[in-house]
Amino acid sequence: MTVDEITLRPITEDEFPAYQTLIATTFGHDLHPEDLELERLVFEIDRSLAVFDGDLLVATAGSFTRDLSVPGAVLPAAHVTAVSVAQTHRRRGLLTRMMRRQLQDIHQAGRESIAVLWASEDAIYGRFGYGLASVRVLIEASNREVTVPPVSAPGRIRQVKATEEVATLAALFDEVRPHRPGFSSRPDAWWRYRLADPEHGRHGATALRTAIHDNGAGQPDGYALWRTRYQEGSLGPRYQVEVKEVVATNLTAYQRLWHFLMNLDLTRKFSCWALATDEPLFYLVNAPSQLGRRIGDNLFLRIIDLPTALTGRRYATPVDVVLEVTDELLPRNTGRWHLTGDATGASCQPTDRPADLTLGIQELGAAYLGGTSLWALGQAGRVVERTPGALSGAAAAFGWHRAPLSIEVF
Repeated sequence: MTVDEITLRPITEDEFPAYQTLIATTFGHDLHPEDLELERLVFEIDRSLAVFDGDLLVATAGSFTRDLSVPGAVLPAAHVTAVSVAQTHRRRGLLTRMMRRQLQDIHQAGRESIAVLWASEDAIYGRFGYGLASVRVLIEASNREVTVPPVSAPGRIRQVKATEEVATLAALFDEVRPHRPGFSSRPDAWWRYRLADPEHGRHGATALRTAIHDNGAGQPDGYALWRTRYQEGSLGPRYQVEVKEVVATNLTAYQRLWHFLMNLDLTRKFSCWALATDEPLFYLVNAPSQLGRRIGDNLFLRIIDLPTALTGRRYATPVDVVLEVTDELLPRNTGRWHLTGDATGASCQPTDRPADLTLGIQELGAAYLGGTSLWALGQAGRVVERTPGALSGAAAAFGWHRAPLSIEVF
């Protein structure tokens, strides 16, 4: 393979099947015809990238146009996806070439000041300025040992067919979404994508189940999505409830939905793949130590346009700090920036003033959603304090009263 044989460009419509086939193969599964049509719901061909070795498609990358909730605001964010390299073409610099091109394209388009992704291998994306900005809590527990108290307040739960209640689910999600950093917008196509339920994608579990909670006045105020999975046992049917989402606008709906999920007939266990570190559930159950909590990676975030990104979010406490930032891939972010702000607004301007803190673009991305502490990064030597007291003040400001979380892989 020579440089002259390699082409990097967006794909054409005719190349879409080969693009999706390579992604599926790289991630170790087969592409079903139903998957191809499902991906077309949300695919943005003009945001695709592919590497061709002659006529052979050997690497892919793409991004989606969606908004992301950040501390105190909702901002456009490139949702990076579909990054793959054929096994036959690994370790030839193709990934680096794609990621550099993608960052330049996002920056030049000028719509998005941040980019986010889920990383299958976290060691890869730090090289391109992505920092781990949020984590998720995974739980798996016995519903014979862990319970949530029942709720006496008015309200009821009704089980529904999700595709017939999309408007209700969307309205509830949109009410909650701006207040949880890390939640992504879901236009209609994304709801259809989220609720799609091909049988081959269930991996032995049931079809997706949906329940909506109505308050005492008949107004929907929460929903849950889950599956159940059969588990072998000598004492009769034993099922595990696999919770996908619980979204609620108030504590009554939240508590009653979790009580419902933990008390489904014939079930013995429940699990959830993505909860926030500050999840109320941890303080409602009778035995938090029995939840089997584990921490997993969640969103990685990359600052694309530093002054726009830092101006766009809000700050938990007043901040007035000069940041000296290094960004090798997007040099416009490199330099000293005077950041001032609070919970009502912010300003970020270039400055010649001496730096209070020195850090890389990866560290700034990690701290951006309020889920990774600047103080902790400083203790690890990844943020350098130049002015005494500046680190603790900035760490408090970059924090937020709600932990960030993404509840969908894109």
